[in-house]
Amino acid sequence: MTLNLKFSFSESTGGCDLMRIMMAAAVAAVALGTGGVAQAQTVEVRVDKLEREMRAVQRKVFPGGAGQTVEPQITPEVNTVVPGVPASSPLADLTQRVSSLEGQLATLTGQVEQSQYRLRQLEDAFNAYKAATDARMKGFEAPRAPAPGAAVTGDTAEVDPAPETASRPAPARPAADKPAAKPTGARAQQLAAVAKPSSGDPAEDAYTYGYRLWQAKLYPEARAQFETVVNKYPQHRRASYSQNLLGRSYLDAGAPSLAAVAFYENYKKNPNGERAPDSLYYLADALTKLKKPSSEVCKVYNELSQLYGDRLSAEMKAGVAEGRATNKCK
Repeated sequence: MTLNLKFSFSESTGGCDLMRIMMAAAVAAVALGTGGVAQAQTVEVRVDKLEREMRAVQRKVFPGGAGQTVEPQITPEVNTVVPGVPASSPLADLTQRVSSLEGQLATLTGQVEQSQYRLRQLEDAFNAYKAATDARMKGFEAPRAPAPGAAVTGDTAEVDPAPETASRPAPARPAADKPAAKPTGARAQQLAAVAKPSSGDPAEDAYTYGYRLWQAKLYPEARAQFETVVNKYPQHRRASYSQNLLGRSYLDAGAPSLAAVAFYENYKKNPNGERAPDSLYYLADALTKLKKPSSEVCKVYNELSQLYGDRLSAEMKAGVAEGRATNKCK
């Protein structure tokens, strides 16, 4: 009887041990499964975060969109697994690829920030250059066009004092240079020989008529037409043309100081006008005839080449090269 009791007790103990072992295995399996699911969920969260960050970088790099993308720099991996050797789990491979993508995204973000910083530096440098250029060009504003009633001999003017109006005063013609109300004799015949256009556009007609008068060397009458366009139609495309030819008519008439004023005003007040480069080009010519220092003439040539180099004709480029050589510009 005693033996039977001991045997039964031992058998019962063995059953409990077996049950404990099975329960431990089940808990371990559940723990491993839970860990894998948690790890997969962590990878999924990181992928979602990467996708949002990549879209933000795409918007920075390509603000206009238009379907542009950045090609990935991840190269395909070469399969070097020896047959028979168990490969790593798919979850481990995905985790490694996500880590590599995170590193490359951080590099791309840094490159975008560097590009933005350099762009800000370029903008600051351009603004500083523009301010310095405006300060240099103010030195050419010294000669002023004579007001109405001024007596002119050659290129020197004696101006009667007159209050300035609130609006910009137009460069006025010297009193001795104004056309007579009713020209007579040979001059009347010359004026009559110049045809007046009639296109329906008053600004275009005034410019064209002034251009024809300038070609006929009737400079005072030509300047009257050019001033009409500049003062009455300042937004018309021919305003730039007229201001430039106003300066050339002064230059051709032997008044380089008045020409310099007209040329500088055209460049300063309408730098995007079609004849702004021409005015800078002839401004250098006017300063040369005024026997200004070579350094001032060279500044004008430098300004012309830097701002309008691609808009100069072959003839003007040759003239700039000759002028720079004459003035020994660096």
